[in-house]
Amino acid sequence: MKILIVDDEPMSLEETKETVEKIRQGDEIICAENYMEALSVVEPTGCDIALLDIDLPGMNGLTLAQTLKESNPRVNIIFITAYDEYALNAFSIHASGYLLKPISADAMANAFAHLRFPIDSSDKKVKVQCFGNFEVFYDGKPIHFSRTRAKELFAYLIDLNGKSANTEELCRILFEETGDPKKNSHYVRNLISDIRKTLRTYHAEDIFLSGRNQFSVNPDKIDCDYYRFLARDPSVMNNYLGEYMKQYSWAEYSIKKLEEIQRNW
Repeated sequence: MKILIVDDEPMSLEETKETVEKIRQGDEIICAENYMEALSVVEPTGCDIALLDIDLPGMNGLTLAQTLKESNPRVNIIFITAYDEYALNAFSIHASGYLLKPISADAMANAFAHLRFPIDSSDKKVKVQCFGNFEVFYDGKPIHFSRTRAKELFAYLIDLNGKSANTEELCRILFEETGDPKKNSHYVRNLISDIRKTLRTYHAEDIFLSGRNQFSVNPDKIDCDYYRFLARDPSVMNNYLGEYMKQYSWAEYSIKKLEEIQRNW
């Protein structure tokens, strides 16, 4: 997601940027100090959210908002200002929010949670559900793994969030300390082959990474509620009810981390 921040006061601009970074980790944030600079930095792809100071020199934030909406009617405009005198004008152009300086992280998060136009993640065709039972979807339809253990192994790699695991670690997760180590390793290699084959069927093989006995997923190509939670996405943070990959006992270790993040949010 691309977020534009426009403010002619450098200190205020930096403070707003730092506040956004606290609640939107991983998103692209671009800054500008005036109308013309803002238009130059968002072209040609535009932005998803624009945080605009209303009282800009020359062409003000209201005019900038109208210009941005001409090229992208679904851009979410959030006005930031030290005064409340422009509120009616701001909402007349269907803004998503109106924040008074100084802006708290809670106020910013609330504005992001109630966007007029929710951000569409349809460019990521693989969607992973970790809250509740673990499920994987491609283009809105469930992905069917040929073996239950293959799905569990994939779930563990999702839990690692891009970190790599080797065959020994995967054996330990799937079989704990039971069974013959050689047979378990051979079985895990078959599961990895099954995962590749399954993802290839759905034209999604690029999300699975492997090399020299190291296996991982590419989080950038996956729309995942767990990853959104880690990025402090308010819409996900507010919906987490304490259930994470319920069918896997090893997932309990991650629940503690999620609970701590939610407490400190």
